[in-house]
Amino acid sequence: MADARLIACHECDMLQREVHLPDGGVAFCGRCGGELYRSHPHSMERTLALTTAGILVFLIANSFPIVGLKLQGQVIQTTLFHTVQTLWGDGDMKSVATLVFVTTMLMPALHLLTMIYLLLPLRLGRRPRHFAIVFRTLQAVRPWAMIEVLMLGVIVSVVKLAALAGVVPGIALWSFATLMFLMTAVAAVFDPRELWARMDALP
Repeated sequence: MADARLIACHECDMLQREVHLPDGGVAFCGRCGGELYRSHPHSMERTLALTTAGILVFLIANSFPIVGLKLQGQVIQTTLFHTVQTLWGDGDMKSVATLVFVTTMLMPALHLLTMIYLLLPLRLGRRPRHFAIVFRTLQAVRPWAMIEVLMLGVIVSVVKLAALAGVVPGIALWSFATLMFLMTAVAAVFDPRELWARMDALP
């Protein structure tokens, strides 16, 4: 049990014992002063709520047009998935299509689903199956969910296209913007230490 309460500093690798923190408290390394960990009150409940909202917004974002062009009285709209299909159909753009699909659709979906898979059973007092493997998968996919890069690209494109035709923001554009903030909030409140503590507390 004593080993379970040891933590290594990310800056200087010094091993030290964990201490109980008040809500919102921060523990610092006794050698270098680097931050060891924070106390996130109700981390699991808040993360689960934000993740559930993120899944709903993700479904909306991928079901509706992301942006439309109004030209000579006609409005041309497209979804993100249709954009990926169009890029894939162009022989020279398959690598771009793959990159867009992986970073803006596949990885965000995996991120949200693995979070739900881990959090929901624990919230109900059950152990998720293959917990360690799914947790490692979560850690691997998090850096590749690049919704903010998509938003930056869309904004740049909208600015350039505005000189050529009327730009009609679609529901998906606002949904992706909301999703970006939700995923940022999830990263801010998620506490892996509480996740493991809940696992250890279960029979």
